Amino acid sequence: MIALPTLAAPAKRALVAKEIESLHDLCPYTRREVASWHGIGPNALFVLEAELLKYNLAFKMEEPST
Repeated sequence: MIALPTLAAPAKRALVAKEIESLHDLCPYTRREVASWHGIGPNALFVLEAELLKYNLAFKMEEPST
């Protein structure tokens, strides 16, 4: 289990509310979903993406709209 990076309190609360405790827990969500959560701002999203990339992880891919 890879720990979450240090984030501002609102972002931490947003992740706790979704029961996300590690970077692996973020992988089933798309970037857009995570960005829509109250408390996740652009900076938190940037930090989370950077950490995911560092460990060869990623947000779920967006489904193409048809």
